[in-house]
Amino acid sequence: MRIAFILDVFPTLSETFILNQILTLLEKGYKIEVFARQKGSFSKTIESEKNKLKENIHYINIPKSRIVRILKAIFLIISNFYKAPIKILNSLNIFKYKGLEIFYFLIPFLGKSYDIIHSHFGPMGIIGVHLKELGLSGKYITSFHGYDVNSYPNMKGKDIYKNLFAYGDFFTANSNFTKTQVIRLGCDERKIEVLPMGLRIEKFKFSSKNIQSGELIKILTIARLVEKKGHRYVIEALARIIPKYKNIIYIIAGDGPLRRDLEMLALERGIKANVKFLGAVGEEEVIKLYQEAHIFVLTSVTASNQDREGQALVLQEAQACGLPVVSTYHNGIPEGIVDGKSGFLVPEKDVEALAERLEYLIQHPELWPQLGREGRKFVEERYDIRRLTQRLVKIYKALIEDNKEDLQNLVDYE
Repeated sequence: MRIAFILDVFPTLSETFILNQILTLLEKGYKIEVFARQKGSFSKTIESEKNKLKENIHYINIPKSRIVRILKAIFLIISNFYKAPIKILNSLNIFKYKGLEIFYFLIPFLGKSYDIIHSHFGPMGIIGVHLKELGLSGKYITSFHGYDVNSYPNMKGKDIYKNLFAYGDFFTANSNFTKTQVIRLGCDERKIEVLPMGLRIEKFKFSSKNIQSGELIKILTIARLVEKKGHRYVIEALARIIPKYKNIIYIIAGDGPLRRDLEMLALERGIKANVKFLGAVGEEEVIKLYQEAHIFVLTSVTASNQDREGQALVLQEAQACGLPVVSTYHNGIPEGIVDGKSGFLVPEKDVEALAERLEYLIQHPELWPQLGREGRKFVEERYDIRRLTQRLVKIYKALIEDNKEDLQNLVDYE
């Protein structure tokens, strides 16, 4: 089976789930090629993984300068025209495709064939079906994750995916919430299945969480510093708790446009010394943070631009490491923890409820090990990348064989 992935940035630490999926398919012996709009930053860990793909990563790298973009396009036309003149001419319809991006994506596909063309995120799926319109054969599948069904349609219009839903062969969503949103946008419910993003369980070692006498209680959040992640509500909640429990340190891993605002909030609430901003961290450091923390918190909210979470894979990573988790009744998040058994959920933006749950966990460290065991078991059963990839391969095969019965059985399965 030959599989092409159409991606925006590859790889990126915030989307290691895509890399995990690709590497697991490679382990199963499938031939993979990646076509990415631009090159991401490589950590040491990702650099070693990238070598497994060798020369099978193609970066589109469209020049920002209009003149350079046109000159490069002329060179590519001259050097590739003999391969597929009709496809190239059609891809140059700048009025239909709103520029040269589709032409640039088309060029590295020429002379190749794939059984599956898999796009991650709706906007990349649009590029995929444009390639299908140009005559590139294969079955086209798009995976939706979060912003692509929330803030993106809010900016671009509710019918942004009309063409994608009409010509795409199949779709996956990382949660039932995301699936519902995709269907509301116009997707045929018979063509979409929930397929969460998974993690490599063996990378996230389980440890039973305990606290020693005199040790600081480490509360951890790993998330970009943007509105939808809800950091401010954790700071507000801790400002209520810390006067009673001085041995708390809140560790925030991640960077973003709200860092200064959040630092000022911690200062204003008098807990600056208890809040540690680490900035962006690599994958190895992330795993170390999970191992050293006692409680994980992610209080996601609906942002003012309607951006929302889809799955929030960090919650599954934290549970895999044995951390009790606290999060919100927000979109797909309740599907990803066992409320009352592996952690607790509170309403969005409810500082009082959040403070109450955090204080309860601080007061009862004897509960941490059992909550951690429940979380690890839950993640092993539902989010192991190898199990999820087996299910993805079943989708691929049903599409290739045009087996509508098997495909519908997969959609109907819960």
